[in-house]
Amino acid sequence: MSPRNSKIFGPLDRGVGVTRLLQAIAGAEQGGAEGFFERLALGLQRAGQDQRLLIRSNPKRAAMLRAGGAEVVELPFGGVLDWRTGRAFRRQVADFRPRVVLTWMNRATSFCPRKGGFVHVARLGGYYDLKYYRHCDHLIGNTPDIVEYLIRNGWPPSRAHYLPNFATEAVAAPVDRALFDTPADVPLIVALGRLHENKAFDVLLAALAKVPEAHLWLAGEGPLRTKLEKLAEWLEIVPRVRFLGWRDDVPALLAAADLFVCPSRHEPLGNVVIEAWTQGVPVIAAASQGPSMLIDDDQTGLLVPVDEPDALAAAIFRMLHEPGLAERLGAAGRDAYEKDYTEAQAVAAYMAFFDKVAG
Repeated sequence: MSPRNSKIFGPLDRGVGVTRLLQAIAGAEQGGAEGFFERLALGLQRAGQDQRLLIRSNPKRAAMLRAGGAEVVELPFGGVLDWRTGRAFRRQVADFRPRVVLTWMNRATSFCPRKGGFVHVARLGGYYDLKYYRHCDHLIGNTPDIVEYLIRNGWPPSRAHYLPNFATEAVAAPVDRALFDTPADVPLIVALGRLHENKAFDVLLAALAKVPEAHLWLAGEGPLRTKLEKLAEWLEIVPRVRFLGWRDDVPALLAAADLFVCPSRHEPLGNVVIEAWTQGVPVIAAASQGPSMLIDDDQTGLLVPVDEPDALAAAIFRMLHEPGLAERLGAAGRDAYEKDYTEAQAVAAYMAFFDKVAG
């Protein structure tokens, strides 16, 4: 079975979605997987999914999920000496009696009980070591390439499934550029993500130095912030770069942008590309795993080679100066979002999948 041809469960039939679901995540304060967990949990709640959520203690996340109507239990999800989480997880299974338990990433999966009369499904948003998942019944990959990775590494094809992510469609007024001391009439690039080597923001800064009219808002935090700030100084582009930190107003940031750039060296999916498409913002991305799957080059965005600042600078220059290009790519990206990555489509696919494996 080829995952690229495997079925994505389609629109819900009457009565689908009644499977009792327990979800568990031991996520960080911020991150792509954590953000999608929140979106999916709330989308499932709106669609009538019977569910309970186990999360690592996080009052802000818990309050947000509860405000959306979800039942939330906070657990420690600590390290190897944490015996309380395993015991509490077993109690939750015994009390809630789920038909399906969906665990997110390694740690939550390791704490899931082996017994309890449920089907254990784990979701992978990257190319994780499968030793953490050998006791699962089914695995979900959020890209076809991750599903192919599972199968190449010995996972049975009938138990490897592709289910799509989605971006929340939120209409927001553009962030006032004056808040970040950015002139209203300059071309503005927005980039989002953890300040980590995989995201290749050093390449973006080097490219920006070659496009002197453009300004950049870089939203994110991470271990390379100081190094990237020093690189901006060395490249003499500090007046044109703003490090915004982690932001919760991504739609408003994108609404203020002229283009979005994803320069990642390694990017299993690229939720940020879908988020930009949602807002109709034209996208340039390095051709890493996820973006090269999502984007049709010169159709729904521009792809450039990984780790090549000259090529990225040339693509930015082209986007800013070729008549009609930004408008065409922005509209095509929005069409791609509406075709494959809306909340309704993804939630329907997940709920039908839960019903199928529970049956």
